[in-house]
Amino acid sequence: MDTMANYEPKNIEEKWQKKWLDEKVFKADDNSKKPKYYQLETFPYPSAAGLHMGHPKGYTAEDIHARYSRMRGKEVLYTMGWDAFGLPTENYAIKIGKNPKAVTKENTDNFRRQVRAFGFSYDWEREINTSLPDYYRWTQWLFIQLYKKGLAYQAQSKVNWCPKDQTVLANEQVIDGKCERCGSAIEERDMTQWFLRITDYAERLLGGLAGLDWPAASVKRQEDWIGKSDGALLKFSLKVPGQKDGAYSVDVFTTRPDTLFGATFIVISPELAKKWIAVGWAAPEEVKKYVKASLSKTERDRMEHVDDKTGVPTGILAVNPANQEEIPVWVADYVLGSYGTGAIMAVPAHDERDLAFAKKFNLPIRAVIAPPSLGRGLSNISAATGGASPELRIETDCWTGSGVLANSQKFDGMDSEKAKREIVKAVGGAMKTHYKLRDWSVSRQRYWGVPIPMIHCGKCGTVPVPDDALPVLLPDLENYRPQGMPPLAGSKEFINVTCPQCGGGAERDPETLDTFVDSSWYFLRYTDPHNDKQIFDPAKAKHWMPVDLYVIGAEHTVLHLLYARFIAKFLHDEGLIGFQEPFLKLRHIGLLLGADGQKMSKSKGNVVNPDELVAEFGADATRMYLMFMGPFEDGTPWDSKGILGIERFLKRFWNYAYGAMAAAQVTVNPRFDRSALSAAEFQKQIALGGAKAKALLHKTIKKVGDDIEAFKFNTAVSAFMILLNELEKAPGLAMEDREALIKIMHPFAPHLAQELWNAMGHETYLDFEPWPSYDEALLQEKTIKLVFQVNGKVRDAVEADASISEDQAKDLALHNAKVVRAMAGASPTKIIYVDKKLVNVVI
Repeated sequence: MDTMANYEPKNIEEKWQKKWLDEKVFKADDNSKKPKYYQLETFPYPSAAGLHMGHPKGYTAEDIHARYSRMRGKEVLYTMGWDAFGLPTENYAIKIGKNPKAVTKENTDNFRRQVRAFGFSYDWEREINTSLPDYYRWTQWLFIQLYKKGLAYQAQSKVNWCPKDQTVLANEQVIDGKCERCGSAIEERDMTQWFLRITDYAERLLGGLAGLDWPAASVKRQEDWIGKSDGALLKFSLKVPGQKDGAYSVDVFTTRPDTLFGATFIVISPELAKKWIAVGWAAPEEVKKYVKASLSKTERDRMEHVDDKTGVPTGILAVNPANQEEIPVWVADYVLGSYGTGAIMAVPAHDERDLAFAKKFNLPIRAVIAPPSLGRGLSNISAATGGASPELRIETDCWTGSGVLANSQKFDGMDSEKAKREIVKAVGGAMKTHYKLRDWSVSRQRYWGVPIPMIHCGKCGTVPVPDDALPVLLPDLENYRPQGMPPLAGSKEFINVTCPQCGGGAERDPETLDTFVDSSWYFLRYTDPHNDKQIFDPAKAKHWMPVDLYVIGAEHTVLHLLYARFIAKFLHDEGLIGFQEPFLKLRHIGLLLGADGQKMSKSKGNVVNPDELVAEFGADATRMYLMFMGPFEDGTPWDSKGILGIERFLKRFWNYAYGAMAAAQVTVNPRFDRSALSAAEFQKQIALGGAKAKALLHKTIKKVGDDIEAFKFNTAVSAFMILLNELEKAPGLAMEDREALIKIMHPFAPHLAQELWNAMGHETYLDFEPWPSYDEALLQEKTIKLVFQVNGKVRDAVEADASISEDQAKDLALHNAKVVRAMAGASPTKIIYVDKKLVNVVI
């Protein structure tokens, strides 16, 4: 090899990227005998703007892990695809006057070029694109299977309508009452929509989270979105003016049936009041006006202004089933028709919202749960609340926790948790579980998406497209702009069709599917991407699935993950897969910020262009800096000076590893000055320096491996720097150790490492070389630094044998001259010892 060849990233990286691609080096073998390892990254939406720096941050981490896993003897499935349907492309196409199909091809071609420039070790043979018929054919097939099982249905419902994008949004796509994509204020409309019955899987979605290796915050977000509440359904009979007493009743759902004796009024939602009016309730005019005004607001508006309590009395009385007390029924917009039964029992002494309402309208407040700190008994709760039974007034606070019952007749003194079931049983109620989760709205009134594969026939009703007629191709439309109706509805050629059941005239469904349906199963298609007979071969899915590692942005914790888990459970029920949880391990990518600490955006002028970085510094330097910036899961600001440091480090590493050979087995550091040494002294220095370097190398092998597995890439890069600093001071490194050094660098800087490996005479690819082992004996420290303190103040620090005992360390401290001087003749009252680190003498 040439001595001290120049490090030229551009030439090296282009050379190896071409070889990897041409030779299909990273093709995953379905029939490999190695242990499988499937790692997945969120396939990107290919926007016209190209990659942003957040993409290669996540992809680099995955690539490091993939290369490391191959070196650890695993058969790795690691691939790339494009989440290519969706509103942004359609809107951009409208803006520039191009067809979305052409725009999508340009964008995916650009993204593919960009990710290849980073040298990511994808199996490009498995690339997928959700906007191609060979993919969305199976999205349509999946929808039809859901329909056949009663899990896809049409219904009229209130939906989130984006007036700018002219389409419906799922609840998860609305942030603070605005469209997640364009920021427009959302309108609430009644529309007939297609839904997927995800609520049927609520309990399984909740239970399946147990045991997953996910960040705790991600698990909690899923749990909160599913929103399980265990409670009771209680029936209150009603006294309606002009009607026979008890002829009508209202059901309420409550999570606190133990507070039933404290219910002093009932509140119904405007939606429920409207239903009562529709079936004949002669509501007072004040109620009708209030209901109309409330229903003109969205549920989000009502929740945002929940502190500003409004409401009106209905004139109806409800009979509390626990004590037969007649209590007033109010209608108020802080109660939602979509939650529970649309009616609540108000217990102002034990619910803050109810308390605020009761105070505003001067309604009774009765305490029935004594906090545990007050002990047991009515006298305590009466004294604590400043009132007397049965009307106990609370002016400043309410107790929302558990405790002991009071003012609850025969249940007085009972623990509130036990009382829940006892009271429900006594009043003839039923224990019930409620979920906040709502069915998934999947209809979209836009063009660039998967056509819903359903046919509407006047005679046969709604009929699925036969399997042999799939895919229903998305037609090329000249006018695909939204006009208040789905664009496909304007194409007679597309809409008009023959009914597959009766042969009569029918119409296709004019809507397209939410793009989250496309991405709810893409990870399964990677296991068998070219199958034109099945959505995937169950045997291949069984081999590769579930996903062993999924790196994903935290913003997808609710939207995508919940839907993908739902679809996996459905496919399990259909017998296509043998697992129910698709993603065993989850890690999140921290947001990459601009140099100003703000989120990168063109408007702020703080965007960093990946193409420019790779062109100037090389892919390896960019990769390593992305990993070095800080903890992977943290948001970190870009520092243009930081990548310069990494660039210098890689040049130093190259020069060291490409150093001149002193002998067949030893690489000599060219910086080491041997002029003043005899041959014997030189060999001794080599032996001593080599031993120290070897020990540090073995510690680094262990640390880098551990850090890759723990996603602590920044500290792994730091370990490389520390190692190189020491190696540059040492006289040389044995050839086998130099090979180990290059191997552990490989996942981080694969082009540089592969070039060095090749220059050393090796023709193999480093991905398939074994990860170096380390000698446990070399990891053991022979000496330690022991700090001596007197009354917590440092007096000295000494080197001690690593095997020193506690008694020996204390004795050493008490005989240390600086410690003795600080003690000034005083006797120690105690001596604090921190193992192998510190001795603190207290006087």
